[in-house]
Amino acid sequence: MNAIISASGLAAELAGGEPPVLLDVRWQLSLAKAAGEPPFDGRAAYAAGHIPGAVYVDLDAELASAPGPEGRHPLPDLEVFGAAMRRAGVSAARPVVVYDGGQGWAAARAWWLLRWTGHPDVRVLDGGLPAWQGELTTDVPRPEGGDFRPEPGETGFLDADDAAALARSGVLFDARAGERYRGEVEPIDRVGGHIPGAVSAPTTDNVAPDGRFLPAEELRARFKALGADDGTPVGVYCGSGVSGAHEVLALAVAGIPAALYVGSWSEWSSDPDRPVAVGPDPQ
Repeated sequence: MNAIISASGLAAELAGGEPPVLLDVRWQLSLAKAAGEPPFDGRAAYAAGHIPGAVYVDLDAELASAPGPEGRHPLPDLEVFGAAMRRAGVSAARPVVVYDGGQGWAAARAWWLLRWTGHPDVRVLDGGLPAWQGELTTDVPRPEGGDFRPEPGETGFLDADDAAALARSGVLFDARAGERYRGEVEPIDRVGGHIPGAVSAPTTDNVAPDGRFLPAEELRARFKALGADDGTPVGVYCGSGVSGAHEVLALAVAGIPAALYVGSWSEWSSDPDRPVAVGPDPQ
């Protein structure tokens, strides 16, 4: 099953007899509050225009719990998440397509959560809303309630101890920008650097300038060059488990299964007893 869908493919499916459930998860990591500016408002962006039939999902409220010791975007309460998905019309037997404003991070977070909790058919719109060539609407759909009940999977999720172990026994990718990995800058978290043993693999290098994923062959070659050989256990982390989900999605496009450390650097760095590596060397 493909993890992504093109805009033309989505248009064809929406025009068919059994269209997928469509989720709009527009969100941006914003430092605007620190500058006294209002943060990005995904719900307002949705209200101003969205793909017909799409239901808005709030990443901060429905795809994550409140920030705390487990990170800035810890796992959501699964009852809250499940209720939000059912309100949006998500059912186990109906395909789901997720999109965001083009960066792909938020859509990937929804994709990963649905896949990890048991939904069998979830895809992300490649390139997000900017790739869509059809009309937009301000009409808000009222879908029939779905039946999806999230059940956490036995694989695909890492906690801090799992991530530390995987950095030694397999490959742990750090999806943040290289300067944050090296500890040269840290605009958000307590300290800069990376988990000892993690390999720098910025998620921005997985996409073309238009925001669409690179071809699967190119992604596969990239990750192989970074250590993800056949059979090697692979994990990903980022700042708070959002852009890291986008890298897990890129790995899926490449045909490489990977787990996500949801707490990511925001959880890891909050504990002064956890080791921190700096510089370009993984160790």
